[in-house]
Amino acid sequence: MIEIATSPTTTTLVIAGDLDLAERDQFPEIAARVVGLRRQLLVIDMCRVTFMDSTGAAFLISLADAGRKRGGATVIRGADERDLFVLEVCGAMELFRVDDEHSCEPAAPDSGFAVMTSRDDDTSPLSHRDVSTA
Repeated sequence: MIEIATSPTTTTLVIAGDLDLAERDQFPEIAARVVGLRRQLLVIDMCRVTFMDSTGAAFLISLADAGRKRGGATVIRGADERDLFVLEVCGAMELFRVDDEHSCEPAAPDSGFAVMTSRDDDTSPLSHRDVSTA
């Protein structure tokens, strides 16, 4: 899933799930919408990306290249090492600024359910603790 948010100067793409060949049918429409917004800054939030292949990388590269041709910039935040490696292998890292300071929010809010942790006495590999009392 790809969501688009805008401000007067920025377009933000929030990507969740896989960014790969199976999702390519939606790329042209999203690219047209992003380019049509004509914002100077494109922020690509990859905090919830689970997998990206070269097709997904090509999509991001095309967005960054279109922005650069208009004098804009593209920032990637929340990308893991694997995703950055795919972009690096494609020779495209110079098209992006990487926001190393962005901290992704947890995938799900605190539910109050028990969390599995290692035990102090090592008699069992895992036990649980109540999050509300921790």
